[in-house]
Amino acid sequence: MAGPLLRSLWSNTTRRSFSSQSSPSKFGYSLSSLRSFSAATASSAVAGAPSSSLDPNRLRNVAVIAHVDHGKTTLMDRLLRQCGADIPHERAMDSINLERERGITISSKVTSIFWKENELNMVDTPGHADFGGEVERVVGMVEGAILVVDAGEGPLAQTKFVLAKALKYGLRPILLLNKVDRPSVTEERCDEVESLVFDLFANLGATEEQLDFPVLYASAKEGWASSTYTKDPPVDAKNMADLLDAVVRHVQPPKANLDEPFLMLVSMMEKDFYLGRILTGRVTSGVVRVGDRVNGLRKTDSGSEKIEEAKVVKLMKKKGTTIVSIDAAGAGDIICMAGLAAPSIGHTVASAEVTTALPTVELDPPTISMTFGVNDSPLAGRDGTHLTGGRIGDRLMAEAETNLAINVIPGLSESYEVQGRGELQLGILIENMRREGFELSVSPPKVMYKTDKGQRLEPIEEVTIEINEEHVGLVMEALSHRRAEVIDMGPVPGNDGRTRLSLTCPSRGLVGYRCVFSSDTRGTGFMHRAFLTYEKYRGPLGNVRKGVLVSMGFGTITAHSLMSLEARGILFVSPGLDSYDGMIIGEHSRDTDLDVNPVRAKELTNIRSAGKDENVKLSPPRLMTLEEAIGYVASDELIEVTPKTIRLRKRCLDVNKRKSLSKRAKE
Repeated sequence: MAGPLLRSLWSNTTRRSFSSQSSPSKFGYSLSSLRSFSAATASSAVAGAPSSSLDPNRLRNVAVIAHVDHGKTTLMDRLLRQCGADIPHERAMDSINLERERGITISSKVTSIFWKENELNMVDTPGHADFGGEVERVVGMVEGAILVVDAGEGPLAQTKFVLAKALKYGLRPILLLNKVDRPSVTEERCDEVESLVFDLFANLGATEEQLDFPVLYASAKEGWASSTYTKDPPVDAKNMADLLDAVVRHVQPPKANLDEPFLMLVSMMEKDFYLGRILTGRVTSGVVRVGDRVNGLRKTDSGSEKIEEAKVVKLMKKKGTTIVSIDAAGAGDIICMAGLAAPSIGHTVASAEVTTALPTVELDPPTISMTFGVNDSPLAGRDGTHLTGGRIGDRLMAEAETNLAINVIPGLSESYEVQGRGELQLGILIENMRREGFELSVSPPKVMYKTDKGQRLEPIEEVTIEINEEHVGLVMEALSHRRAEVIDMGPVPGNDGRTRLSLTCPSRGLVGYRCVFSSDTRGTGFMHRAFLTYEKYRGPLGNVRKGVLVSMGFGTITAHSLMSLEARGILFVSPGLDSYDGMIIGEHSRDTDLDVNPVRAKELTNIRSAGKDENVKLSPPRLMTLEEAIGYVASDELIEVTPKTIRLRKRCLDVNKRKSLSKRAKE
């Protein structure tokens, strides 16, 4: 609690002025709550919470890990509600706008709940392979994990990835079979999934202790978990008590020493206009209090280096859906800290007498890269406010500081190479930038190769596909052009007429395939992918895209010109939009590019006739989303991204220069 001086300084007027500028942060709470020192905020945390204690034996640190769409965030909602937290809306942990719009989890978030005199620090993690770095950097903060598996689908590609990370850190997962209330899920199916998960544990090198995992059955949607198989538990048992009891019983309390010097490894970072950097991490040892002098340390090749000496201005802890100020925190706890300006993710915050930094988290290497540059098209500067290379570079460097899975390398002529895990991850970054008012040009994704003993290696991904039987031939043919190899193929248990394929495919072959896959399967197919390994280069891809229609006129697109171009292919634009030389306006029906004039107007004459001005009827254009554009563009093309529009264009806008370059390439 703040003293009388702080309470007097933080008047209601001041608090209102700050809260008016706040917005939900990726930790899942409004940044205005970070600035509230009042007792009212503290009392609005989880009802019935016990008094604060530094005893690590009452703590349990648990991560919720799973494949995408297996029910992690819904499960977190039910656990929060079970422990008395006020849930403002469904998927309360998904606080970023893009998360709510797309229904996915993008960044890891921490909260704490109280259950039977124990405090449970829960970490919600993303399920997409592209956001695997979020899982890797937080799994070291916890002693246990709840592995959520869809009882109908069973373990999939990302289940293997997140489980491998948990086992690597020595965690003992609790298996939770979710969605058992579905009609197709039977007790035999649950036993089969349990056996598949056991085999997965064994294949990943789990120890005997890890193989002895408890199994629970749940329906996160209905809000209950049970230690025995059931589809309809009694009314008094329709809650999450069995799961919470299992966490307290099977997850070990943190092994921590309160008497040693204070040490904390930073796992998350957020910037606030008032408090500065907010560092989140697990206290490895010792006790920290508000006002303590601490150092920021980082690992170097020669040892450890001190990067800052500062005072702890504020300590905070997430409780339920709110955040409260705390006076002190002990070893084993997961807290937020303000007061330091230099340390970032992977750095160590320690007492003044400590000179050795903690080991940093090892992340898997990025697999693809894209080049971000200044938008130099003839229509540049009309929509955005951040246009220069310097502003783009500052934004990308700030992103790399908070997201370790992204690397930013400055290039030539105000361009930056951004390396990441997949086009979805980089697409989210581009979408955030365009919403912030940036204009930029983006190159197509390039796969990052490795060389070992003179041999070129490329990233290979494990792909799991579930489709109707009538679409198997079409999908297999498309993937054969992309150098995919089938590992396993068979019927989907409990779903007649459905087939499941397991394949390995180069990352470069999967770029842009998701849109094609949805079209080929009429939206009925499911495709999941995860990075597997680096293997020998599999050779060039087959024919995966046709040519494009390229504009050679500047001005407003007319319906009259589009009417004659419809027979040439599929259009991406509609009448009334602006066009320029080198802009891509459609897909050609053949494999070659075609230069066309979409701004040609109808010639006016002084002769009138009855059928001269017939109505022009055009087919609806194919509107490209950002993800589709990233997967569509070829190596000689760029994506022009502005806050209002997404356009495709040729890298070289002049038609004569393009022709001369193509002739040189053939020679």
